[in-house]
Amino acid sequence: MRPAYLSHGHPHCAATRDILTIIGSKWAVLVVAMLQDRPKRFSELKREIGDITQKSLTSVLRELEKNGILERVVTPSLPPRVDYSLTPLGQSLLGPIDALGLWAAQHHETVLSARARYEASP
Repeated sequence: MRPAYLSHGHPHCAATRDILTIIGSKWAVLVVAMLQDRPKRFSELKREIGDITQKSLTSVLRELEKNGILERVVTPSLPPRVDYSLTPLGQSLLGPIDALGLWAAQHHETVLSARARYEASP
């Protein structure tokens, strides 16, 4: 049976869709996970993620900041230092992200097999 909060018209359904729009982007979960241990600079995040473009990283950082998941701290210096860190709200997202990562690791082979079967079928 489907949880009530996923039923159309339930007040939590819209909230769930809204939050999934924020954290469901290609890079958002990875950025949050990268910030779990300590604040990082833009260049550190870009280097650790690897194949993200500067434009995409800028966009996801702004979206996460706008929604209270992370904060951007500017330290006055020459040049100015900018660090990104998780807010308490962002920290509270780490448990669900870890659970999703564990599920993905446990089921990735099954998903790949299903995908191969689907793509091979007429």
